[in-house]
Amino acid sequence: MTDASADPRASVLQPSLHIAHVDAERGFSGGEVQVFLLMEGLARRGHRNLLVCPPGSAAAAAAARRGIATRAVPMRGALDVTAVWRLTHHLRAAGVDLVHLHTGRAAWLGGLALLRASLPAIVTRRMDRPIGRGWRTRLVYTRVARRVAAIAPSIVEQLVAGGVPRGHVVLIPSAVDPGRIAPRHGRAATRAALGAAPADVVLLAAAALVHRKGVDVLLDALTGLAARGQRPPLWLAGDGPAREPLQAQAAARGLADQVRFLGARDDIGDLLVACDVFVLPARAEGLGVAALEAMAAARPVVVSAVGGLADAVEDGRQGLLVPPGDPIPLAAALESLLLDPARRAALGAAGPARVAARYSADAMVDAYERLYRDVLKP
Repeated sequence: MTDASADPRASVLQPSLHIAHVDAERGFSGGEVQVFLLMEGLARRGHRNLLVCPPGSAAAAAAARRGIATRAVPMRGALDVTAVWRLTHHLRAAGVDLVHLHTGRAAWLGGLALLRASLPAIVTRRMDRPIGRGWRTRLVYTRVARRVAAIAPSIVEQLVAGGVPRGHVVLIPSAVDPGRIAPRHGRAATRAALGAAPADVVLLAAAALVHRKGVDVLLDALTGLAARGQRPPLWLAGDGPAREPLQAQAAARGLADQVRFLGARDDIGDLLVACDVFVLPARAEGLGVAALEAMAAARPVVVSAVGGLADAVEDGRQGLLVPPGDPIPLAAALESLLLDPARRAALGAAGPARVAARYSADAMVDAYERLYRDVLKP
């Protein structure tokens, strides 16, 4: 870990904090990227972090590589009483000042544990899906959590519609990690390794292969483009339970030679510099950090007008917004960029300034640090 004294923003005038971050997921996706970006930013400012996560999870492995303290707690489901008991024990024993609950399952199980552990807590809500009014919402988001952080304006409104008082919710957008998008090998080497010809206009989608991400819609859009003589290569970076059905769909539509399933990748910077258009046709999305990373890398984006994406991307400025779930307007948007290199360049050039102004890591860490101290005021 970097010594806090090396960072001029280290909290020298106020006491440092000890924060427990609870993440119940076994995989490592956009939410976990944000958790680690936050923990590392806090550590540079002199704060201590403890990650509570499932044993054998990708987050536990990442924490071990980065020297972040962890506590392993299996968290299997909403009825995992053992997990509640273990969370209570570990959170009490850790001597933390505050608990930050980062995922839906963590918020529920951690919320039940905190009823017994009696520690101050906040929750971050990242999912773009309605929240039902009821006792569970009141328990997690108003009784246990002293404040709720939402990563996009649409999620703020969903929380309020679910009965969470507006004054209880704060907007803290997710951030882009510049180190994650720094290329290691460069455009020519990456394109050559993945079989792209110099003249190809390459599409990139980086997402978990699940129904919510809309990759099936993208394959339908490519089918429509192929019927009009447009066959751009598509790189799919990511993995998930829908991989086999999507591969079958691509084969059935005659797209097998056009679509490359790359699996989980740790070289997103190289993929971004090597592609020409980034696509995220999600049916629902909290914010879509993968699209923000593409904008920061000066790539034009074509994304669904859902959740935080509709707020992050100005239609016609950094990219194109399309309705979710409909391959026809998606195909039209992609074709317009395939045929217009000048427009691709103009949209891509506008992305870095948009990200720097609204989605910097320093701004996110600042906001959480202020929120922690506000919650802990006597």
